[in-house]
Amino acid sequence: MTTPRVFIVRHGETEWSLNGRHTGTTELPLTANGEKRIRATGNALVGDDRLIVPRNLAHIYVSPRRRAQRTLELLNLGCKDPMPWQKEGEHEIANARTNAKVQITEDIREWDYGDYEGLTSKTIQAQREERGEGSWDIWRDGCPGGEPPQQITARLDRLIADIRTRWHARAIGLPPRDAPPHDVLLVAHGHILRAFAARWINKNIADNPSLLLDAGGVGTLSYEHHSIEEPAILLGGAFMVDVVESARGERKGEGKGQ
Repeated sequence: MTTPRVFIVRHGETEWSLNGRHTGTTELPLTANGEKRIRATGNALVGDDRLIVPRNLAHIYVSPRRRAQRTLELLNLGCKDPMPWQKEGEHEIANARTNAKVQITEDIREWDYGDYEGLTSKTIQAQREERGEGSWDIWRDGCPGGEPPQQITARLDRLIADIRTRWHARAIGLPPRDAPPHDVLLVAHGHILRAFAARWINKNIADNPSLLLDAGGVGTLSYEHHSIEEPAILLGGAFMVDVVESARGERKGEGKGQ
């Protein structure tokens, strides 16, 4: 039985992610080390016998920020169509491995940090103490001049509904041979992807989801019991076993026909 997945990928390392500065709307490039690690992640996790199987991808959502888009490029998924931001002649189709379309969406952009843009949590707490304000928790309090958790919840719930309606409902529970491409990939940012995972399983982000996602990190979301009514966080899966066993079965079948 087919159980669709959502893969969430945080963009690679930047100078601000290294020193803990909140990066929302600011455009920053990946560091050289960040690019190197994302390439390694693609080599390790993308392929017919890997976690992310390109031919199974139904759709790709990416943040408007360039650091997320560059991360998607470096994963080397083998998209048949050019990325929306690529100029004519920049796209190579010789290595096409997926028909999934890439969609830039504001719904998965990073949390708008407002007055806290570019500041570390330590600096924010120190400034609040100087003003006689209490402790700060982004999940509970949001950001002055930026977004409260209620706005984050609204846009993530809209995206989750889109994923389930457009891509997952049509495939869940079908025999694998009958299922169309059904996995979805999101490439975005630390806070928003942690909030996305919490909303995926209907948790109130104001309670602090207590989830971590390193720069360049990959997470997986899915469903229990092949049921779209039972969303779950997939802590680990024997993804290579299924593919390898399937390939062995196909080879045995070919041998019998010779």
